[in-house]
Amino acid sequence: MLEILSTILDYVTVTDLVHFARVSKRTKEMVYDDSRWVQRLQLMGCWNEAEARKRAEAAWRQRAGSHGLPHKEHAERAGIGVNGRTKSTPGAEDAGKSRIAGDTGWQQVDVRVNGHGKDSPDDGTNNHDGFDSVSLSPNALADQVAPQRTGDPLSRLVVFSHVRSIRGQARQEYGKIHGALNVYYDDAIACRDHTTAIVFRAYRDPNQQAQMLANLVRFAESDVAQGWQERLGKLQILVDTFERAVAQEFEQGLETNDIDGKLRKYANVLATLNGGQKGVELFVSNSPVVARKAELGNPLNCLSLGPQVSFSSQETQRFFTQLATSFNEQIALIDRIFPPSVNAAATFLERVGKEVLSEYLSTLFDEAHRTGIEPYLQAVSATYQQSLHMARALRPSKDSSDDFYESLDRIVANAFELHMDLYLNEEHAHFKRKSEAEVNEWERQLSEQDASMQSLYMSSVNRQADKRDFLTSFKKVVMMPVNVLPTFPLSSPFGGKSATAKALVNGENLETTSQTPSQLPTRPSTPSMLNGTSLSASRSMTPLPEPPTTELAAKVAIMSSRLEGIRSLFSIEVALNLVHNAKSAIERAGIFYRAQGQFGEDARRQCQLIFVLLCQILGSRHVKAGFDQAVDHLTNYDPKQIQNHGHTEVKPLVTFLELVNVGDLIQQMLDVFYEQEMVATRLTDRSDFLDPAVKEKKRFEQMLDERVAAGLNKGIEVLMAEVEFVCATTQKADDFNPEASGQATQEVMDIGPTETATKVVEIVSSHTRMLVGSTDKNMLDVFNQEVGLRTFTALCKHLKRQRISVLGAVKLISDMNHYFLYIQTLKNADLLQYFIALRELAQIYLVDPSDAKELATIIADGERFKGIFRAEDVYEFAERRADWLRIKKGVERAMFGIGCWVM
Repeated sequence: MLEILSTILDYVTVTDLVHFARVSKRTKEMVYDDSRWVQRLQLMGCWNEAEARKRAEAAWRQRAGSHGLPHKEHAERAGIGVNGRTKSTPGAEDAGKSRIAGDTGWQQVDVRVNGHGKDSPDDGTNNHDGFDSVSLSPNALADQVAPQRTGDPLSRLVVFSHVRSIRGQARQEYGKIHGALNVYYDDAIACRDHTTAIVFRAYRDPNQQAQMLANLVRFAESDVAQGWQERLGKLQILVDTFERAVAQEFEQGLETNDIDGKLRKYANVLATLNGGQKGVELFVSNSPVVARKAELGNPLNCLSLGPQVSFSSQETQRFFTQLATSFNEQIALIDRIFPPSVNAAATFLERVGKEVLSEYLSTLFDEAHRTGIEPYLQAVSATYQQSLHMARALRPSKDSSDDFYESLDRIVANAFELHMDLYLNEEHAHFKRKSEAEVNEWERQLSEQDASMQSLYMSSVNRQADKRDFLTSFKKVVMMPVNVLPTFPLSSPFGGKSATAKALVNGENLETTSQTPSQLPTRPSTPSMLNGTSLSASRSMTPLPEPPTTELAAKVAIMSSRLEGIRSLFSIEVALNLVHNAKSAIERAGIFYRAQGQFGEDARRQCQLIFVLLCQILGSRHVKAGFDQAVDHLTNYDPKQIQNHGHTEVKPLVTFLELVNVGDLIQQMLDVFYEQEMVATRLTDRSDFLDPAVKEKKRFEQMLDERVAAGLNKGIEVLMAEVEFVCATTQKADDFNPEASGQATQEVMDIGPTETATKVVEIVSSHTRMLVGSTDKNMLDVFNQEVGLRTFTALCKHLKRQRISVLGAVKLISDMNHYFLYIQTLKNADLLQYFIALRELAQIYLVDPSDAKELATIIADGERFKGIFRAEDVYEFAERRADWLRIKKGVERAMFGIGCWVM
């Protein structure tokens, strides 16, 4: 039951609470409950819990310090009677009567301030507010502290400033406010004519009237009794009427430009009334920046319409300059008109951002997007950067907070936020279209050149040959060597490549660098790109011979031309154009990364996607496809049909290694771009292995390594085919068997290596030196080891085809030493063991035919050949001795015991 009564008391008026407190002691306790009045103070924003806690702790410490006093004295100091009731203060006795009936002064309103009012209609003798102690005993005196009289109208204006947060005294503190404002509140909701309201008769100064109305609105927050919505509505009508009257005066001041007069005066009145937002809205709406925003600039003037639509950043810069100038002028007026409590600059800034900046940009972007993607992308990026520069040119007002420029950046970001999704998608799509078009154009040129070449070669072919199967005739194709190669210092380390890649990425002119001509390799397409000539001119090929007259000859010429064109299968020019396109796109989108939150994160992610797309198009579409075609061309190389082997280089392999160097330069260009545009600008973190840009870059490098490895493997096969061909065609029969020609004496005198050994070493060494400085050291070691092992195998095969005499063994040993000395230069200990074994193998041909037992011992000695040759293998080599038929029986007897009898 008591809980129900307590809940009901939350919805009754203060007067009814007083009446209910007189019913009984229990009801008095319910009404006087401190939490009930704390709640009302909290509704008005007058209760500070921290202050109340601090006061309570101070009172507790004071009581703890006087614990030795008698109980009565301690109770009196605490203001509590012995019977537990609050004792009255001297102020209550001075009132001259019991406060049970209330303080009539609380309800009296002195309306004669400044001589304009009249007497209050009620003397208050029968109007009890009940904020004093109520005693049920008829002889009991008042024991409640009397509230301070607030009869002075000026003191009523600042009544809220005198309210304290004291636990146990919330009812008394609320009584101060109630006594000062309740009569004005009741009159405001009861008057029919606003001009007769007591608040306007008691106060004539507009600032005082505004202050009292603001106090009444705050006091109305504690009115929770039934019908409070209706009472609050009536009070709001009175406030709105007063606000409209003040706003009219403020508008008149705007029309007359009375800054230090009406504008400042009524701006303060509106600020006192409800924060002054009405005045701020009027000022902003009539500001030249908002009211005459069309004079700042026309966004359509930024686009030059014609055959080629272009964006003019000068027009937008003019707009932002005028906007900044006008804004600063208005900020100076705001500082003169509005008080510091009114943050008018923030409201003005928000309105300018929404109604001026956003509308201008939206019109510009929509029109630019309609006319062309390139102007649209340039417009979005350029205007954002200009907006940030304009924001730094704006000056804050005197009451602006420390985060003024952060607020400006946020407003600029809000103006662009609506367009960011479309812009980022268009930036990505535009780069993709442009890059694919670049690669498609390159492929089209290759296809057209190949088609024209085939048409030229096949034009004179007898049409009767068309009946033959293409694949059958293709097996008979003879690959022709490349006749003319560019000057390319492959044997020297590619020392200038890193600097070259950086210069290419940054768009610098390589002719102005300090590199020597030997440091700048000749590329099939780079010279045309640097010198400004066309792509087709840079890819000019060797003059074509007379067109063939047979289909087979035509296909030979076609495949020879394709083999020569290996180095043109992908281009530095195309790669450089792709990198520059990506750089432009990332630089435009990367500007938005400065913005905080999701706005900047989206821009960063889009920049990563552009880099990922660059790696995919440059890798899969261009470089990978070029390497695959080069490997296919190398597969069809046959050195047996080459007429001239006077050069030490295998032309197709040299051409492919040049292509490897081009690919390596492209990779270094990508590395430079990644470091400068992605890592340095913090668009990506190289240590984050889950970052899409890092993953795609590693995938590109892995692809390039795999293609180079596949090409080098095929190139090694071509190189070994050339080695075998040289061995088969240049090795004379009497090189290792001088007795066969009858010139043994002359041959013995010459102990140097044969012509074949010299050529083989020159061919192999020239190709191993080509990769020095242009590929990774690990790959170079693998390449050298593979070349060495395959050379070892080719020499073993070649040795088994020779007939070697004892005198010819000297030549053979010289050849083996020559091979061994070359392998030493590769600095590969494992590989060197094979050629040590090969050198030891040559000793078996030097053994005299009469010493078959010694020869058998050498053949059976596995440690002598480092475990590389088994005894069976050495035996096969021994069969190549010129005198083998004479010594075979003795050797086999010594090795296997053939001819022995078991007794």
